[in-house]
Amino acid sequence: MPSLSPVQWTLAVAAAFGMGISKAGFPGMSLVHVVVFALIFGARNSTGIILPMLIAADVLAVRAFQQHARWIYIRRMLPATVVGIVAGFALMGRLNEAAFAPLIGVIVLSLTALQIGRMARPDVLADVPHSHAFAWTMGLLAGVTTMIANAAGPVVTLYALSVSLPKFELVGTIAWFFFIVNLVKVPFSVWLGLIRTDTLTLNLILVPAVFAGVAIGRWLTHRVPQRLFDGLLLAFAFIAALRLVGAW
Repeated sequence: MPSLSPVQWTLAVAAAFGMGISKAGFPGMSLVHVVVFALIFGARNSTGIILPMLIAADVLAVRAFQQHARWIYIRRMLPATVVGIVAGFALMGRLNEAAFAPLIGVIVLSLTALQIGRMARPDVLADVPHSHAFAWTMGLLAGVTTMIANAAGPVVTLYALSVSLPKFELVGTIAWFFFIVNLVKVPFSVWLGLIRTDTLTLNLILVPAVFAGVAIGRWLTHRVPQRLFDGLLLAFAFIAALRLVGAW
């Protein structure tokens, strides 16, 4: 298990707590824990540390919101996402994944701007989000970003917002989607040496903080109004994307 300072342990626990909140209804927050774990453990190694905790949180999120899932949107995105995961796996084996952070940030910023534009002018490109081409584009982006950085939360969230899913249907759909996707990623991460005995030991220590975050996030989801909910998701995605492109 990695040797951490008290400050690093505090940050790791806080990030794990935030991970739980993101899984229970605020997926736009997901890049926060991505950044924190990358700073502590390194961008590449952190992906293997995060993945088992994400799956543990996915199990709770699916149990809490499974009845709200809209499977039509999961089926539309999933094949392209699997292709994106394979592409991300190939990239991780050949290139320095740190170079992808600015690219992911630009993608998320662009998608955030697109969604804000659609909220202001819903008649513009109204049919695009429901097209198979749009679903495949978003699925490919989600697959690559989730494999190289566990950072697909904002991408999938923006897709769900674009097709106008209500709050609880959005949460349930995303919960099932990522549960499936994260399980698909496990053999790739093991092959790359990112999931090991020492990383799993660290996961056991941090998982209680993840579960606490899921409980708090579920409580918040039931109390935040729809319009504020959508705005918060976009704000989290925007702020995290700025961090990825090095704006702060």
